Amino acid sequence: MAFDGVTVSAIVSELKKNLTGGRIYKIYQPEVDELCLVVKNRTEQGNTTSRLVISADASLPLIYLTGQIKENPSTAPNFCMLLRKHIGNARILSVTQPNFERIVEMQLEHLDEMGDLCQKKLIVEIMGKHSNIIFCDLNGRIIDSIKHVSAQMSSVREVLPGRDYFIPDTMSKKNPMTATQEEFISAILAKPMTVSKAIYSSMTGISPVIAEEICYLAGVDSSMTAHDLSEDVLTHLYRQFTYYMEDVRQGNFHPSIYYNGNAPKEFSALPVTHFNEYTKKEFFSISEVLYTYYSTRNTLTRIHQKSA
Repeated sequence: MAFDGVTVSAIVSELKKNLTGGRIYKIYQPEVDELCLVVKNRTEQGNTTSRLVISADASLPLIYLTGQIKENPSTAPNFCMLLRKHIGNARILSVTQPNFERIVEMQLEHLDEMGDLCQKKLIVEIMGKHSNIIFCDLNGRIIDSIKHVSAQMSSVREVLPGRDYFIPDTMSKKNPMTATQEEFISAILAKPMTVSKAIYSSMTGISPVIAEEICYLAGVDSSMTAHDLSEDVLTHLYRQFTYYMEDVRQGNFHPSIYYNGNAPKEFSALPVTHFNEYTKKEFFSISEVLYTYYSTRNTLTRIHQKSA
């Protein structure tokens, strides 16, 4: 299962509930591409301490809350030291997901060296090998990032101190949270491919599994092309798409892992009803799903490697 826009939306919903209004108590960088933020907060349930893991690892980018404590290096890397200097006691004002991208943006408030209140942004991009953790000022100017990306490395965007931060629009996809019926139907009709592929290649943050699920719920053969469908069927497909996105909008998440025997095969923030052949196990939070899924997969991989 891809770490798609729906999963990010579930994570953002969880972080809003647990971190908004809290203060960053400690900042660690246990791995080259990984941060851990310890956040203390006052909630309706009382005083809480949360540990947020953010990984920009190219093979396994993640962001989730955990109770696990990782060993940290005796000397903090430069990026970690920079964050400690600027936002070591910052208050988390908001956690958002811009345009349903695979991006988590945290707006932070802290005191500068003069004792004046100012704001910064910590932006987490969960985008496979292009994943990054980027620290910006309020105007979007990059202060630093956990990975530097030069013009020689990318012709699309530089990620370097002093550059302006922006989200590359390389695919010209529609925001599924705001797409109208006309935009949705026009977008998939413009793609001479299967309906499911047309959906996920036209809508930001929609993975192949979600596109397949939308077709399944609408009773549409996902292997057909949009041009094979009547106007009524296309309208019905759009309605089912909006019903699915309404659950995301309302935060009606049901985090689950789907098992094939003891092996976790997929995870999802919303039910995947076309996974009939798998055993479903529901979890309390999407963070718990992510930690369980990937730790179990890694354990099984190590077992297979030892037995090979």
